Amino acid sequence: MGTIDLKVSPLGRVEGDLDVRVTIKDGVVSSAWTEAAMFRGFEIILRGKDPQAGLIVTPRICGICGGSHLYKAAYALDTAWQTEIPPNATLVRNIAQACETLQSIPRYFYALFAIDMTNKNYASSPLYEEAVRRFAPYVGTSYQKGVLVSNKPVEVYAIFGGQWPHSSFMVPGGVMCGPTLADVTRSTAILEYFRREWLEGVWLGCSVERWLENKSWDDVLAWVNENESQYNSDCGFFIRFCMDVGLDKYGQGVGNYLAVGTYFDPELYGRPTIDSRNAALIGRSGVYANGRYSEFDQARVTEDVAHSFYEGQRPLHPFEGETIPIDPEQGRKMDKYSWAKSPRYDIPGAGHIPLEAGPLARRIAAAAPDPGPHQDSDPLFLDILEKIGPSVMVRQLARMHEAPKYFQWTMDWLSRLNLRESFYQKPVEPEDGMGFGGTEAARGGLCDWIVLKDGKIANYQVVTPTAWNIGPRDAEGVLGPIEQALVGSPIKDTEDPVELGHVARSFDSCLVCTVHAYDEKSGKELSSFTVNGLV
Repeated sequence: MGTIDLKVSPLGRVEGDLDVRVTIKDGVVSSAWTEAAMFRGFEIILRGKDPQAGLIVTPRICGICGGSHLYKAAYALDTAWQTEIPPNATLVRNIAQACETLQSIPRYFYALFAIDMTNKNYASSPLYEEAVRRFAPYVGTSYQKGVLVSNKPVEVYAIFGGQWPHSSFMVPGGVMCGPTLADVTRSTAILEYFRREWLEGVWLGCSVERWLENKSWDDVLAWVNENESQYNSDCGFFIRFCMDVGLDKYGQGVGNYLAVGTYFDPELYGRPTIDSRNAALIGRSGVYANGRYSEFDQARVTEDVAHSFYEGQRPLHPFEGETIPIDPEQGRKMDKYSWAKSPRYDIPGAGHIPLEAGPLARRIAAAAPDPGPHQDSDPLFLDILEKIGPSVMVRQLARMHEAPKYFQWTMDWLSRLNLRESFYQKPVEPEDGMGFGGTEAARGGLCDWIVLKDGKIANYQVVTPTAWNIGPRDAEGVLGPIEQALVGSPIKDTEDPVELGHVARSFDSCLVCTVHAYDEKSGKELSSFTVNGLV
């Protein structure tokens, strides 16, 4: 893996440049502005194209989660064309999506997040030398193993999809593959290797089943101290290090969460529609705002451009969405400062508010009451939220918690493939229609809205997890999730504000973050700090 220059746009901003400007008062961040600095314009590219162009174009939005883009693009067309999907195809889509996320978990942890734990600002910690031994870039013992083994799950993706990244094997009506018993056997062996060599052998220090017995924060603390293997595992060490240096104390964010859900029960989503989507999900959708749960409804999503470099006077639902860029120099005169739009969600009685997307949001959705028998039901992170609140540590732990869970699901889906049955059902292709497709990419809720007219794409809107999280202030002046999460962060050394890197990394916004620190009284720039990352 080389260093990647990540680039941001308002549509495909999973790779790009993010400038974060913060104001510091008495050693604490008092305000923050996130600026997506580059425009790419995928919505404009897709307008007027063949309806299936999204299957080719959107996976190129990102070099690390192209499979997630393909997954939701295929479902957007499935709903617009009212297709029928064989159970095998649903299982293969689930397997591929989960394997892409599985590879991202250790790769992200070691190559993006954990290297900041070796920062010299933590040299006084009694755990510092061990952090360096494990997590130092390229040479750390766990870094080497984690990054090396992370490629294994996408080998499974390539077995079914022909290649990774940028496969387009998911199509309306199913998937373009004909796996054999040898393919399934090889895939199973690859994932068992991933479990043995990293997931259990390095990260957990115990079986997947033992970790998933943890249902509360007290359970997790008891798990750490249960035996030497778990205490000294990377997971056990990570928890101990975070609590020692204070990563459990800041980076809270807006405290409200959105999960659009992912993975379908093949018997419940054979004929995909927007209305039947939530009930068919295995990884549950949901909104948790102001301490209350509500069902996710795509109709309540809007995008605000009050502080974005676009024309527009009011928030719009993506089916009606506009992408009309303006000159940033002119935009700055109108108090605009980012190419990112500001996604908002209409909460009855609370209005259009920012919501955090990502693994923590998924884990909170999994704790909602009344799950279906096929749905993920997991109270752990709601308990953690209630016991110690959100933080850099909790957000990161939520991401890692999904590795054992997705591993188990994928092994089950592989075992259920019926190689004697079809993987594709050719659909009818109506000229007009509207479709919605969503998934949970590694970084959070990722959705497409497509409008077809006369056999062409009349409108195509992509809202990424990065959009939800890095979006700027809205028309009401309400900060976006990362902007809010940066507020309250303690800055020990303004020449090397690693704390800002921790907050940005905990959201994994797929960005190189250039952070400019300003003194609130003088307005003087104290330092410019670049957090380089690999995805």
